[in-house]
Amino acid sequence: MRCYFRGKMAAFRSMRILFCSNVPQVRDAYFGSYVFYRCAKRALCTKITNADTASQPVQKPQFTDEEIQRMLVKMTGLNLQKIFRPVKQEHKPPTYKLMTDSQLEKATQNAIQVAQERLQFPPVLVERKPITDILAEDRFLEGTETAKLVITDINYGIPHRERFIVVREPNGVLRKATWEERDRMIQVYFPREGRRLTPVPLFKDENLGIHFNQDRHEYLLELCLLQFEPDSPDYIRVHHQTYKDIDKRGKYELLRSTRHFGGMTWYLVNNKLIDGLLIDMLQRYLMEDAVNLVKLYNMVHPESESAKQARECSAEAFDLIKVYVNTDAQKAGYIELALQSHQEVLHSSASAT
Repeated sequence: MRCYFRGKMAAFRSMRILFCSNVPQVRDAYFGSYVFYRCAKRALCTKITNADTASQPVQKPQFTDEEIQRMLVKMTGLNLQKIFRPVKQEHKPPTYKLMTDSQLEKATQNAIQVAQERLQFPPVLVERKPITDILAEDRFLEGTETAKLVITDINYGIPHRERFIVVREPNGVLRKATWEERDRMIQVYFPREGRRLTPVPLFKDENLGIHFNQDRHEYLLELCLLQFEPDSPDYIRVHHQTYKDIDKRGKYELLRSTRHFGGMTWYLVNNKLIDGLLIDMLQRYLMEDAVNLVKLYNMVHPESESAKQARECSAEAFDLIKVYVNTDAQKAGYIELALQSHQEVLHSSASAT
């Protein structure tokens, strides 16, 4: 029965092919319908794909992206004299060593590796959301205590972010500890060297200007990194005010070749405040850094006129900066003067050679 059925199907396919090949009208209709079906199917799939692509939002570059980190590290620079500058510490007699050329080269490579480790950027995070969770309201306990009771899980091996800390209010409410309470209790049970239970007064807004006037921006950021968590409001506030003051004074060199230069550049790019830093790079003849700065700006703000025209013109290098000057620059005149000065130096050096 199975062989008979297969034979009938083979005969039917042979008759259909023979019939379609002998009758032109039927052959065209048959193959025409087949082609029409395939084309319609492909068009439908294309439309769905385009709709899905359009509905997906464009993901904004993040500080931790590999390409972003590479560009920021390049702009930071690697000044060994600044990275290993003398610091105040216990006085010890210097150590002298006699080295061969190969030993000196190896020691230099080791110093470069240590310097690169020291230039690792601190994290740039979004401000943490307040903790307002209430676990229970035991009103029968109201009045039994006159102070808050803080219960902390002090077991070892638990990440501090996951550590369970709750507070019993005098009115009987049991709630999760706020971020400030968590930081304080974690410092009590797991003290971190250099961090205080109560932040020093220099982090207050009225005292920051004193350190800014003394060009102690890096010192302030180092203390802030030690005292606060990277996503705390105080950490973000101090960093942003420090970046604003550096941009206002044009003293970008204070953070160049430090681990804070990348965060400052990222802040200026996100807030469209790169003009001052761009002028500083051009005046110091850091053309590659200036180009990377404009590239980073276009990556973070793909909807800007600078990014659109750069894509249309496929602008690169010097032309990329010119496109930014003609579109988004707030200090276009100053940037053009810096570009002209840079070109004149290049022409003079080329003619001298």
